[in-house]
Amino acid sequence: MDKSVIFSVAGSGKTSLIIEGLSLDQRALIITYTENNHLHLRNRIIQKFGMIPPSITLTTYFSFLHGFCYRPLMQLKLGTRGINFRRPPNRQFRLDDLNRYRDGGGRLYHCRLAKLLQVMGAIPDVRARLERFYDYLYVDEVQDFAGHDFNLLLEVSQANIGIRFVGDFYQHTFDTSRDGAINKNLHDDVVRYEKRFRDAGITVDKETLSRSWRCTKMVCDFISAKLQIPMGAHEERVSQIITVDDRAQANMLHADPTIVKLFLSEHYHYGCYSENWGASKGMDHFNDVCVVMGPGIWKDYLAERLHQANPQTRNKMYVACTRARGDLYFMPEKLLRAFKQRK
Repeated sequence: MDKSVIFSVAGSGKTSLIIEGLSLDQRALIITYTENNHLHLRNRIIQKFGMIPPSITLTTYFSFLHGFCYRPLMQLKLGTRGINFRRPPNRQFRLDDLNRYRDGGGRLYHCRLAKLLQVMGAIPDVRARLERFYDYLYVDEVQDFAGHDFNLLLEVSQANIGIRFVGDFYQHTFDTSRDGAINKNLHDDVVRYEKRFRDAGITVDKETLSRSWRCTKMVCDFISAKLQIPMGAHEERVSQIITVDDRAQANMLHADPTIVKLFLSEHYHYGCYSENWGASKGMDHFNDVCVVMGPGIWKDYLAERLHQANPQTRNKMYVACTRARGDLYFMPEKLLRAFKQRK
């Protein structure tokens, strides 16, 4: 069976790729991480078929993990009561001690549920259930899978069905879960990350979705050169990369309701049309975008060393820059301090 992971760049059409692969005569399971992506995929499926066909199941990851994997196989035996999304206490238990995986109220710790399935030997049964009910498994935003969840993903991919993972390594800004040092450095190096898939027998495709429909060639070239994240453009549309270092221009941008201002954090303090870098992931309705930088990252921008920022900061900046369909502005936060609202 075809098993592949397709690495996409922002705006390259990964959702369209998934939707185009769906058909009424193929039983498909689609898993995504966030509620926003779930809603977006649901709308696109309805646009294509006029409804959610009985042959297509769309679910969030933890609904799949608990509802499809855990409950039918282990719920009655272990008698647990749902999921706890808080971090487990720092206590030491053996791997086969159920108290490692559930709280005092009988709820399962979300970050250890995948590991519990492994420890209890349930993975072959999960693969058998996938083979029984589905012909194809799609996983959207695969870059967000971390901790034990990433290990589980590779194990279930051995099921005898078609597998297609889709995601953008450099848009990794959130994790499905974390548990100590498990896969702590998973997203530190793209070459090692790709190798994890290849070692599991999954073909790595970096070409199909390597060019963006959203961003202009100028924006793509900027990201490729300054962030050192390879990105091509489908079209030769023209836009500008603009550095703002004048207070009067900053004031005009702040007041402009058509240009979103993207901040690293706490965008709501500035009283303008704004969002945070990471939280803007998945947003596709902006035209011109203004990226606002704190003092450290602004120095890196001026010194042309943005690519040396820590991976999480660089990824969030990549997300922010790739929201732009048109012009891309860069501005130091200090020019907007007069607008910052204090508590």
